[in-house]
Amino acid sequence: MELKGNAAIVTGGASGLGAETARHLAKGGAKVAVVDRNAELAEKVAKEIGGLAVVCNVADADEGVAAVKKARDAHGPARILVNCAGIGGGRRIVGRDGPYPLDAFKRIIDVNLVGTFNFMRLAAADMTVMSPLEDNERGVIISTASVAAFEGQVGQAAYSASKGGIVALTMPASRELAQFGVRVNVIAPGIFLTPLAGGLTPEAKASLEGSIPFPKRMGHPHEYARLALHIIDNVHINGECIRIDGAVRLAPR
Repeated sequence: MELKGNAAIVTGGASGLGAETARHLAKGGAKVAVVDRNAELAEKVAKEIGGLAVVCNVADADEGVAAVKKARDAHGPARILVNCAGIGGGRRIVGRDGPYPLDAFKRIIDVNLVGTFNFMRLAAADMTVMSPLEDNERGVIISTASVAAFEGQVGQAAYSASKGGIVALTMPASRELAQFGVRVNVIAPGIFLTPLAGGLTPEAKASLEGSIPFPKRMGHPHEYARLALHIIDNVHINGECIRIDGAVRLAPR
């Protein structure tokens, strides 16, 4: 799919992988809606790229509907959705203070998995009724998982479950939406330089980078963005989970 002139929505677009993806989409000529809970950062990125800032809790049904409507009113229905909104949080299932608080588990599932599905369903509802492009394509949806979906570490029960859910969602979604010419894929990043990694000490950062076979460094957000743009461009990539991780495989802890 060509970027130029097409509308795109990027959730979690105010920072990290989402912000860099929004920049790359805009540079390619797409009309980008930057969806995020952080109004200040969303406005900053939107102003930088000539896009639209939309403040939204991605896991809230009503806020999701309103966000997609705001983007549609400004740019037209989106043919491109990139779901980057997500949160982390490490906690043992049974810790010193007792069992994992259920509300904390639910929050990570809600933002990462429910939020991804919320925008997938809303964007797909618009995409499926749009006029077809080349190869009868109408839209493309890219979600963000993690290598933790496959090699979750101690303390990552909620995070890994949420990202594993996103991976599992991709195939049935791609099969269901194929009849409309809407592709669904997921990217599973390894250890990337994002706000989630911002609290690492130099020692912890060096240890993580040492575990990556090649290149021996954290991934840069622009590398994620470039992969997302390739998926958008390459119409034959559908129903796939693509790891971008320097061949890292996470240790148990």
